[in-house]
Amino acid sequence: MLRCFGLLVVGLLTVIRPSQAQPVGWNKGLDALLDSIRGQWKIPGMAVAVVSKGKVVHLAGYGLRDVQRRLPVTPDTKFAIASISKSFTVTTLAVLAKQGKIEWDRQVRDYLPDFRVFDPMVTERMTIRDLVTMRSGLARHDLMWGIGVYSREDLYHRLRFLQPNRDFRTTWQYQNLMYTTAGYLAGRVNGTSWEELVRSAVLDPLGMANSGPAISGMQSADDVALPYALHDADTLMTVPWRSTDPIAPTGGLHSTAADLTRYLIMQMEGGTYQGREIITRADSRQMQMPQMAMQQPMTGLAAQFSELGDESYGMGFLVTSYRGRKLVHHPGNWDGYSLELSFLPHDSLGVVVLTNMYSTVVRDYLPWVIYDRLLGLPDAKWHSRVFELRDRIRAMFAAPRLREDSVRVPDTRPSRDLEAFVGTYRHPAYGDMVVRRAGDQLMLRFGNYEFPLLHYHYDVFRFTPPIGDPVHNRFRFRISFHSDPDGVLSSLSAPVEPSIAPLTFSRVR
Repeated sequence: MLRCFGLLVVGLLTVIRPSQAQPVGWNKGLDALLDSIRGQWKIPGMAVAVVSKGKVVHLAGYGLRDVQRRLPVTPDTKFAIASISKSFTVTTLAVLAKQGKIEWDRQVRDYLPDFRVFDPMVTERMTIRDLVTMRSGLARHDLMWGIGVYSREDLYHRLRFLQPNRDFRTTWQYQNLMYTTAGYLAGRVNGTSWEELVRSAVLDPLGMANSGPAISGMQSADDVALPYALHDADTLMTVPWRSTDPIAPTGGLHSTAADLTRYLIMQMEGGTYQGREIITRADSRQMQMPQMAMQQPMTGLAAQFSELGDESYGMGFLVTSYRGRKLVHHPGNWDGYSLELSFLPHDSLGVVVLTNMYSTVVRDYLPWVIYDRLLGLPDAKWHSRVFELRDRIRAMFAAPRLREDSVRVPDTRPSRDLEAFVGTYRHPAYGDMVVRRAGDQLMLRFGNYEFPLLHYHYDVFRFTPPIGDPVHNRFRFRISFHSDPDGVLSSLSAPVEPSIAPLTFSRVR
């Protein structure tokens, strides 16, 4: 059960200040500003790191990592870093490329002979570069791993049952399954797991002792930021832990602000850290250069402000511009965490923002606030401009639910008794949806989740997480039951991937 706590407006503050000199006054009032922004967005805790010319110039924790016990965030507090993990996976591949074990433009089947996707032509042609530039033609299908029942190898083998919605190499589409596959490939090539590879090839050489790829290493830590979310924009709630281990190459690492400064410096220094080459300068450059135009921007803020350029996807990084300067970054978002790793490579400036709040835009614009100060640019008043969009952002997330309520046909009934809907319905990639009866309503089990299946209208039901569950709303969708010509219920359809038509689950019993 989620536990509710009143949000503490005034957070605790822990700061470390390196001695590196910076432009006079660049950080005047910065701590107070960042902590104020955190409080206004009702974020329990936050860690911020700033790097300039290879040196850490600001490293601070704001607010609380544990609200109930009033424990402060420190620079060594562990956060799940979610999709920032993608660049680590590309970095592990770059280490293998440096060792001559892979080539970016060789076919995946050269390394994984059992690799298969839906289209045989794509199976034969897909390269490692295709995996990490999100141009496979496959929609996200995040619920396939989100239901929490499949191993990494299971996910890899189930790719063959997912029909693409775009032509191969024509369209950028965010794709966690392809990154999971890239990590699986890296581990197989190395003769180890991806977890062993990322530690030996990246984390250990950089001295990232407080970082790791397994959720157990995060949960057992003393200094860990607990995950939170807001319900109805007011009530702070703890979020249950959910394992990212099967998809660790795409979103399963945890780290600290202090550790990430080392990784950030390495990327900004062209693959080198403290004189040691981790990856080649050529591969570092490839990671940071446009590979695919992004017709679908990662963040809604990019479309709102003229200071931001059009975005492209590199290899594990997004590439755009900020006020005329090249900007390389990647956000992360997971249950109870929102994060950002960002740098201006030509200006040798970088920022890390880690928060223990689910789905917040603060991580997007805080780096811009800091860049303006370090570059001596006129104040763009980012906080006030973005804060004014708060209600519009909330309305955007609420719109699908409002529309769902508005199109419901009232006073209808199912075509048959509820018992007739009971059964197991199967999709070759997603597996089983199991419908059972519980008194006067239906329940649906999908992977590790079981929620009420409430009547919506006719033979359409709504798979509905509990009220006040802001994280599991991704499981809120309508299910339609279908009959064959003999009137027998033979299948159901469910919009498990929002960007494509509902998928059919055939009744097996």
